[in-house]
Amino acid sequence: MRRPPLTALVLTATGALLLTPAVAHADSFDAAGAGLLPQSVAIDTLWVLLAAVLVLFMQAGFALLEIGFSRGKNAGAIVAKILVNASIAVVLYWAVGFALAFGGPLGHVVGGDGLLLRGYGDPQNAFPVMAASDATIESKWIFQAAFCAVSLAIVWGTTLERIRFGVYLIYAVVFSALIYPIFSGWVFGGGWLQANLGMQDFAGSTAVHLIGATGGLAALLLLGPRAGKYSPEGGRRAIPGHSMPLFGLGVLILFIGWFGFNPGSTLNAVDTRFAEVAVVTLLAAGAGVLGAVGLTALKTRTIDIGMAGNGMIGALVAITAPSGYVAPWAAVVIGLVAGAIVPLGVLAIDRRLDDPVGALTAHGLCGVWGTLSCGLFTLPALARFNGVGEPGLLYSGSMRQLGVQALGVAVVFACVFATSYAVFWTIDRAYGLRVSAEAEHQGLDISEHGMYGYPEQFIPAPELVGYGAAPQHSASTADPRGLVAGGVQEATT
Repeated sequence: MRRPPLTALVLTATGALLLTPAVAHADSFDAAGAGLLPQSVAIDTLWVLLAAVLVLFMQAGFALLEIGFSRGKNAGAIVAKILVNASIAVVLYWAVGFALAFGGPLGHVVGGDGLLLRGYGDPQNAFPVMAASDATIESKWIFQAAFCAVSLAIVWGTTLERIRFGVYLIYAVVFSALIYPIFSGWVFGGGWLQANLGMQDFAGSTAVHLIGATGGLAALLLLGPRAGKYSPEGGRRAIPGHSMPLFGLGVLILFIGWFGFNPGSTLNAVDTRFAEVAVVTLLAAGAGVLGAVGLTALKTRTIDIGMAGNGMIGALVAITAPSGYVAPWAAVVIGLVAGAIVPLGVLAIDRRLDDPVGALTAHGLCGVWGTLSCGLFTLPALARFNGVGEPGLLYSGSMRQLGVQALGVAVVFACVFATSYAVFWTIDRAYGLRVSAEAEHQGLDISEHGMYGYPEQFIPAPELVGYGAAPQHSASTADPRGLVAGGVQEATT
């Protein structure tokens, strides 16, 4: 007898589950009953939704930042990538991701309650790590789905201008359904690193940013550099992006979005604590710009645009973990150190790896620093308030919390890297990671999408009906001053 194909079975089972009345699609609204809601439910839900929208708006920031750091012939491809990846992330996080990350008892390795955001029963029991917030489960899901989309967007900064579009789709499915939910759940979803060991990561320096950067590292090691980046003799050539104004606008959008990212992670507006988190977020961002600009000026005697922007991003990444644990003065220190890490990290990594946007530094190294900083600066009162971990070394005199933070970073990095490398290796063998040399030369806009992001710059003038005269460009794309793509000036060797 002919068996039905696996796809048909999966679709049939999914359809039956969706059509079956939910056993208990319960949240605070259902529990209280219509018209009997505590005021805190509406207030907290509204705040969490607003924060989620700010985090979703960060997709525009990632798009503009990557477009600015790309050459014009690859600008349009980033738009398609951002839209498709964000869409995959939210759908897969709804189907399985949220349940794996947050469902189940405290201390879980892999959650399970709430697949398809249904049948989870009492939300206080099903998602205990978020039980202190009165916001509805639906608003909490939207907020966390936005986090998943951000982490996935971080992966691709290292791969600009040379990766096949299909790779985005395949890895996005695995990342959104398994990699991000499981490993982020260990850190801030009530999983074993958080609940059993006391790892502190308030909004995701490790859970969001390091996971994304680690996936990007795995892809980059298999993908290799852009054509012409390194000479056979070991010298390196700068490949500058085509628009620093777009990059700067992207940074500012990300900066605004972070006020949903960190303060929104309180999941609570009634106690007004989100304002305190906003203060430390802003202070760290400002200190990061000053640290990056100051150190870059000392090394190169210039105020580098890319380093200023990445200094802000690196500091925001760093303050993400301790934003709910530290005092304002500590935020300044954390931001300054992160800002200094940016030029040092970008220069060091650029000698061996072609990371066009500096993601490995801003999201990876600064994510590590931010997570470790909890082990130094966590206030005793905030450790008690959050109910996670112990005070930092500065207050307790103990290295225990710092050790827990370091262990958590090492475990998450190792697991995400091993899993991502295996996925990308499999994709490379079965499908291929990289476009052809000819396609890379033409640009991904035309070779992968059949159209240009800036048609008037690349289409021959006789074909530009209605566009006017095509602008003239130098045949050389080399930068005579040797601007490193991540943002700092240094003579090529």
